Amino acid sequence: MPRRNLVLALYEPDIAANTGAMLRSCACFGADAALIEPAGFVFSDRRFRRAGMDYLDALHLERHASFAAFEAWRAAEGRRLALLTTCGAVDLWDFRFRDGDVLMVGRESAGVPQAVHDLADARVRIPIRGSLRSLNIGVAAGIALAEATRQVGE
Repeated sequence: MPRRNLVLALYEPDIAANTGAMLRSCACFGADAALIEPAGFVFSDRRFRRAGMDYLDALHLERHASFAAFEAWRAAEGRRLALLTTCGAVDLWDFRFRDGDVLMVGRESAGVPQAVHDLADARVRIPIRGSLRSLNIGVAAGIALAEATRQVGE
């Protein structure tokens, strides 16, 4: 069976620079990307283009007009959804990624709605010191994407 790329899905991203940086990480790790709209910026935003640099042309990006459209695509593709969340039940290091998995991050300002949590096949967290809330979303996505890539490449 041919290998399918991992996918980093961004749920209604708010910040152009974070989105550009996460898409750049996808290009560097060989992952595809899915952007679930609406976004909090326009794609011609100079901050988005600057953060993504010329790496945006080096990745496959699917844009979905809504979460329902994304979910229809995911179901048709038969891909598992691993939601990266501070409320995750499984540590990133313990989750076993497979070819074609979708790793989703939420909005910087609000995460994802409960309905998206409920649809996820797994809710994964990056263990950090207990007194701190969370990592920057772009940093968290990069860490999780690196671990997923490492596992799938084994």
